[in-house]
Amino acid sequence: MSRSRLVPVLAAAAIVGAVTMAAVLTSLDRDFSQGAVHDDVRLPLDVAIVEATVPRNATLESVLKSHPASSPFADSIVGAVRSVFNPRHLQADRPYRVTTTLDGLFQEFRYRLDADRFLRVALKDDSPVETPEFDVEVVPYPKEVVVDAVEVEITKARPSLFAALQDKGENLQLALLLSEAFSGDVDFNSDLQDGDRFEVLFGRVMRDGEFSGYDGVQAAVLHNDGRTLTAIRHEGPDGRLGWYDADGRSLKRQFLKSPLGFEPTVTSSFSRSRLHPVLGVYRAHRGVDYRAAYGTPVVSVSAGTVVAAGWSGGAGRRVVVRHVNGYESAYFHLSAIAPGIRPGAKVDQGQTIGRVGNSGTVTATHLHYELKKGGAHVNPVTEHRNMPPGVPIPADKMGAFLEARDRLFGQLRQTLSSAAPAPVLSGASGQ
Repeated sequence: MSRSRLVPVLAAAAIVGAVTMAAVLTSLDRDFSQGAVHDDVRLPLDVAIVEATVPRNATLESVLKSHPASSPFADSIVGAVRSVFNPRHLQADRPYRVTTTLDGLFQEFRYRLDADRFLRVALKDDSPVETPEFDVEVVPYPKEVVVDAVEVEITKARPSLFAALQDKGENLQLALLLSEAFSGDVDFNSDLQDGDRFEVLFGRVMRDGEFSGYDGVQAAVLHNDGRTLTAIRHEGPDGRLGWYDADGRSLKRQFLKSPLGFEPTVTSSFSRSRLHPVLGVYRAHRGVDYRAAYGTPVVSVSAGTVVAAGWSGGAGRRVVVRHVNGYESAYFHLSAIAPGIRPGAKVDQGQTIGRVGNSGTVTATHLHYELKKGGAHVNPVTEHRNMPPGVPIPADKMGAFLEARDRLFGQLRQTLSSAAPAPVLSGASGQ
């Protein structure tokens, strides 16, 4: 039947909360929250659909009881979904929908878990009303991943990677993925300058013909301050995907160039003598100050063990992490310390350990970051720059790497020079 034919919707007056009545489709091949419906979960014809979002402070039970059709089954449904989903993890503002027959009998409940999956609860055929039975499953949204590429330039009008990509119609997620590729060689807070260029090959996730997100960066080139840096996503000797340059050298360093993203700027550098802005005396500045918005995530620059996490006088809320080879990093003036970050906790490189704030003796919101080696303070900027790279592609794997390198950079050049997107990546997955 035609997608456009609508059927009446019953029992609308009894619905509780801010609910949008959806058009009732006789051909339910349309998507739910930008995710197309699988053929194997196609709903019956001639049904009524009510779509809404989860209210604040709601429970799964209260959501179900706000609809006349699902209210009698609320307790049974909550019990049935526990095998695949914890009802306590229901989140406000997530879309859901209740489907009924034209005479108001419950058929199905759906709730969007995340960008890739939804929860589906359907009343089984011939299920007795006294003891209802349900089919419960977590269903992935079908998607296709299309190869795409973009070239951006850093200018005075667009001084950050985010601004340059935004000018091309891309969003923050791609900027974060790209900054991860070069995080061992480039401090996106201070190293970018007018005239720098990025070329990036990435996967664009499409659902029902509409953009839904990014599938990761496959290859990228950065022209920065007279040097050309390359990044290729490839399987390393440990079997994990990592970043490598065009010669197969690992781009991963023991330390990230910065504990923040790419938007903030350095406001005060490492110094043996600096006039303290609050105390008014000259004293050593044993770290680097980054200006960043209140609440900006702060990540550990390297894997290690937390040795201190809490209030520390003028440093405010502080986290200190011990790393291998005698290194220790410290993060001051935090507004909050991340859950689970306590002495003895293990952290990974790039893991969020807190958020930027203005606790302690400060004049403005910022992050003060310090690095020690063998118990002595060192300049984080120069120390990071001198870090050796990680394990390279082994000789017996180099042939496959070089073949992948040439294919990806060829695809990058071809896609940039073509107005049309490249073919769909078969079997592509998120990274």
